[in-house]
Amino acid sequence: MTAVDPLARARTLTVADARPLARDVVGFDLVDPAGAPLPAFRAGAHVALETPAGLVRRYSLVNDPGETHRYVIAVKRVAGSRGGSASMVERLKAGDTIRVSTPRNQFALDAKAPRFLFLAGGIGITPILAMMRELDAAGRTDWRLVYCTRSPEDTPFAELLAAEPFAGRVRIHHDGGDPARAFDFWPLLESPTRAHVYCCGPRAMMDAVRDMSGHWPFGSVHFESFGVDAALRQADRPFDVKLARSGRTLHVPADRSILEVLRAEGVAMRSSCEAGSCGSCRTGLVEGDIDHRDFVLGESERATQIMVCVSRARSGTPVLDL
Repeated sequence: MTAVDPLARARTLTVADARPLARDVVGFDLVDPAGAPLPAFRAGAHVALETPAGLVRRYSLVNDPGETHRYVIAVKRVAGSRGGSASMVERLKAGDTIRVSTPRNQFALDAKAPRFLFLAGGIGITPILAMMRELDAAGRTDWRLVYCTRSPEDTPFAELLAAEPFAGRVRIHHDGGDPARAFDFWPLLESPTRAHVYCCGPRAMMDAVRDMSGHWPFGSVHFESFGVDAALRQADRPFDVKLARSGRTLHVPADRSILEVLRAEGVAMRSSCEAGSCGSCRTGLVEGDIDHRDFVLGESERATQIMVCVSRARSGTPVLDL
């Protein structure tokens, strides 16, 4: 396998604008300091960047893919994070510079789909909004959006979604943080249609959509993940993994992923999203009791495969085919 440095071809961009979009959410416009055009992207793409805290984080591009003069991202300050989102929201200002990768995309629209159902939660609206813009530019109106947030104050882009050309095809649902008031996706997913479903949001929401859409045709339901929820990470414990081919045993601390430890120990690993949704870091699993946290593997694959970017040992010492 070949190691992929997410910032291998990064360029330094300037923050042209930093503005509040909702509670704890800030939007950033990133431009070339000399005004040069930026590499093109398709809706669903993300960039990796080096945050002011020195951490590499990935953010979906939210602006119209037809734009070449800027990248627009939206960052939510996540409670309990390791400092990446907090440093972006609290420290990054207009006029600052930041290292940004070229766009990559594992969540692209299927242009052959006859229609689309978008399901977004919270900051998960970012790749979905770019998709809506791409479809609008192509003159397509065969899509609908359900957007779930806690409250109006926690809803980025609310005014934009309520205006043309999106008005009438968007439903915004506020649950007030009460699980009993969560949106019921079952009526939308009970009977498969010819639509392609694109889902991005909190883990609980995506788990629910995955469970409810298992009977849809293969390849018609797509997920984009921003990683493991902070609340879940707080319960993480350290564990060891064994590499079957070399016989080495490596220790995985509570605050690091298997992928991070493998790379630190000189094991070349391919990855891209590092959030459990692209499948790039798929690794053979010889044995082990695994807490699978990805959105790629089917039930029949989980006994022999693991996504090392997000999944962890539930107990014991997993043995990897490395």
